[in-house]
Amino acid sequence: MASPEIEALTQALARLPGLGPRSARRAVLHLLKKREAALGPLLTALAAVEERLATCSTCGNVDTTDPCSICADQRRDARALCVVEEVADLWALDRSRLFPGRFHVLGGRLSALEGVRPEDLSIDALVRRIEQGGIDEVVLAMNATLEGQTTAHYLAERIERFPVRVTQLAHGLPVGGELDYLDEGTLAQALRARRPVS
Repeated sequence: MASPEIEALTQALARLPGLGPRSARRAVLHLLKKREAALGPLLTALAAVEERLATCSTCGNVDTTDPCSICADQRRDARALCVVEEVADLWALDRSRLFPGRFHVLGGRLSALEGVRPEDLSIDALVRRIEQGGIDEVVLAMNATLEGQTTAHYLAERIERFPVRVTQLAHGLPVGGELDYLDEGTLAQALRARRPVS
């Protein structure tokens, strides 16, 4: 039987995505066993993030500075802007190191079922960024869901009056994917987006 403090830590960890009660208990036991090497540095890192956590006023990224490290990076191409639904999407794309530009986080996607309307997202802030000029391309990096594609279509309509090229991430067959295991929606998108063999 653990003390109330240890049990509270276990329950807090169990609420994190990807961790259930058993995984949380194993993590807590590891932290307690490796107190010097694991628990102390974790507590220090958590305290530092809690103290300095900020939402970037430019793009909506979560960082410890405002503007965030991506917006402040002068090496980034300010003419290319990638629009994503959530911060997790921004982090995933940035981790790939394939997009040299800047980002804009909407804070969700349009959804009639969930009651998410355009005014609930940072779409107006996106339009203001484009209005200021200096952007040549807007990449709509929405998830390949019905809501994601609806959001991308709405954004394309909102920014079509600006002299920017609007592009979208390609959808279709994943690398290493076998046709037999793919769903019909993925196969249909792959067939619609087919291109000549070079």
